[in-house]
Amino acid sequence: MSELDGMSSLANLLSKPAADVSGKRVLITGGASGIGAASALVLAKRGAKVLIADLAQDKGQKMLEIASEQKLTLHFCRVDVADLASVKQLFAEAMQVLGGLDVVINNAGIDHKPAPLHELSDEDFDRNIAVNLKGVWHCMRAAIACMAQSGGHVINVASVAGLRSSPMISAYSAAKHGVMGLTKSAAVEYARIGLRFNAVCPSFIDTPMVQNTLAQMDERGQKAIIKASPLKRLGKVEEVAGAIAWLCSDESSFMNGHAFTIDGGMLA
Repeated sequence: MSELDGMSSLANLLSKPAADVSGKRVLITGGASGIGAASALVLAKRGAKVLIADLAQDKGQKMLEIASEQKLTLHFCRVDVADLASVKQLFAEAMQVLGGLDVVINNAGIDHKPAPLHELSDEDFDRNIAVNLKGVWHCMRAAIACMAQSGGHVINVASVAGLRSSPMISAYSAAKHGVMGLTKSAAVEYARIGLRFNAVCPSFIDTPMVQNTLAQMDERGQKAIIKASPLKRLGKVEEVAGAIAWLCSDESSFMNGHAFTIDGGMLA
């Protein structure tokens, strides 16, 4: 690229609002609560066409009501990301409703009761792998099939638990480490056809899932979670949603295979 071309690209960037996502066609799994719901509302507010997918039908309908009250347009589809047929149906509907896909955000996930590894049940381990890892794998493959010709961006919501040790939540941590492996491998494999893959790695964010985890811990454990960040607080869903919105914009176009940590300094 010549210096003149570079200046032209910069001028084009400066002419747009920051983190411009207007017209982007975005699918968000786990979009009916927590980080997914906050991201959906932020993106829709900024002009993106958004379809949220979730296993919880009632929460999905509630999100549609919230969006309507704010004069925003959202679409909803029920999905079980652990079920391949359900995922295929979701992506077919997304392509039809949105007219294509520019961004896929794999956010659906579950937790498990904090416990030492040797006390964790096979059922808890298998379910975490099925949803938190294999579910992401299902959605990544479907996204590749849908965006192979046009290019696009897949954003996997992983966790700092996928980057470091995570005592008492070993199954969750194992799945999130796996998500990071999938993200990095796919980023290299598909860059040549214009597909990018990145991961968002939040620490403890004030979501229903984290509140459920805290409720199963004693006071000492709860305080340890909150003090794990140098900022001495839980993160907010809007803080993660803002970062995801930036990743959805063209401003992130040279980011690929990256673990975008939002942790208040936990890993510093």
